Parts: sequence; structure tokens; C-alpha cells
Amino acid sequence: MPPVFVPCGMESDVRLFWLTALAMAAFAANSVLNRMAVTQAAMDPVDFAVLRLLAGAAALALLVVWRRGAIWAGWSGRGAGVFGLLLYLFGFSLAYVDLAAGIGALILFGMVQITMFAGAVMAREDVPLTRWLGAGLAFAGLVWLVSPAGQAVALAPAAMMAAAGVGWGIYSLAGRCARDPLAATAANFCLAVPVVLAVALWRFDLAALTGFGVGLAVISGAVTSGLGYALWYSVVPRLGAARAGVAQLSVPILAALAGAVWLGEPLGWRFMIAAGVVLGGVGLASLARSSRR
Repeated sequence: MPPVFVPCGMESDVRLFWLTALAMAAFAANSVLNRMAVTQAAMDPVDFAVLRLLAGAAALALLVVWRRGAIWAGWSGRGAGVFGLLLYLFGFSLAYVDLAAGIGALILFGMVQITMFAGAVMAREDVPLTRWLGAGLAFAGLVWLVSPAGQAVALAPAAMMAAAGVGWGIYSLAGRCARDPLAATAANFCLAVPVVLAVALWRFDLAALTGFGVGLAVISGAVTSGLGYALWYSVVPRLGAARAGVAQLSVPILAALAGAVWLGEPLGWRFMIAAGVVLGGVGLASLARSSRR
């Protein structure tokens, strides 16, 4: 059988797609791990955020040292990266205590999309019409899936999740300038350690910790956050701010699927239709190419 010819550009696009999908899976896993920790393990959300960041910082620092590459990634993007990371981590954990998962996902990734599209416009990045249409389709699918249906949404948790979305959008935008994604992610996590240690001294409850809760926080910090964010930093420059923002709209769908498997959350026909709409919009926006290179 003759070898199958795959154009270089297509091969690169396929690899970028799978790397992006892996990063999105890590983000969805964080939602499930966080919800599991604050519900099944009855863990304090601030304690979870503190342990999550410390575990991520330790894992990333060890990886950078083991690789024997650049230990310090430089100061470019560090301020925005650390600020966005802290805003996301604490807002995310606190909001999921009193906010429904679906509504929280809508607020979080809706704000991520708005923040990253704003960053793309401010950076004068070319955003094709097809990408705008794909973003609108994906966002409409999420709105239909998690619409409150007349239920009141608590203001404080909603505001915290909105802040978390802005924080993650800022963190992703800062990653566009990273020359060494692993070193940049490690630097962000390590520079945030003094802040979380100060928070821990203020309100960390060591006596309330359980092995199950600590294990969930460590996995979330070292694997799905630390390694997942390093991977995300490596693909964001190739995606661009607008396309990266749209891609993250798939995370609530993935989180809902994982929640059904691990947390027993029911899925119905409404979810299946919305999933098709969201993923279709993500695909449409991801395939759109800028006219200016």
C-alpha cells in the first residue's frame, strides 16, 4: 500500500487540534475535581485552592529543574500571569460552593471568551467573520443548555465566577508571549506561592483536611493545572486569542460529561443537542483562518 500523503500544514493543524483537546480535557477535569472536593470531601474551597496551587508550583519547579533548561522565564507577562492565576483559582473554588455547575460554567467561559476577544481586538488581531459566527453559535448553545429557567442566581457566587473568568482570560492572553511554556507556567505558579501562603496563615484549617480532599487538590494542582496550563501556554500562541477563547467554550460540555460519569449527574436530550451546537461552533471558529498573517 502506498504511503498516505499528509500536507505539512494539515498535519500541523491536526496536532494542534489534539493538543488543544488535551488541554481542554485537563480544564474540565479541574471542574470535576473541585466540585468533588467541596461536596464529597467537604473541603473548604480556599483550602482546596491553596493546596492546588502549592502542588502545581512544586510539580512544575521539579520538572523545570529536571529538564535542565531555562530556570527563569523572565519577567515578561509574569505580573498579568500571576494576577490572572490567583483571580481564577480563588474565584473558581469559592463560586462552586453555592453556584450550580451549569450556570457557573456559562458565567466562567462566557467571561473568558469576552476577555480574550477583547484582548484580540486590542492587539489588532484579525478576527474573520466565520470565527465570530462560530463563537456566537457556541455561546448560544451554552446559554440554551444552562439557562437559569427563572431560577434566581446568587449575586456573590456569580460575581466570583465572573472574576474567575476574567482571571483565566488574562492568564491565557499573557501566555501568548511565552517562549518557554513550561518555564513560564512554573514561574507564574512559584511567584503566586507567597500570596497563597499568606492566605493559608490567615484561614487555612489543617484539622479539617482529609486524605481524599488533599489527594484531589494535589491531582488538580500537579497534573490537570500545572501540566495542563503548561500545555495550554504552548498552544495559545498558535491558536491566537480569539480562537483560544472560543475553544474553551467546549470545556463546560466536557465537564458535564465527566460529571455524569464520576458524580452521577444526569444528562438528557437537552444536553446532547446543546453539546452538538457548542462543539459545532467551536469547530467552525477553529477552522476559520485569518486573512492577515
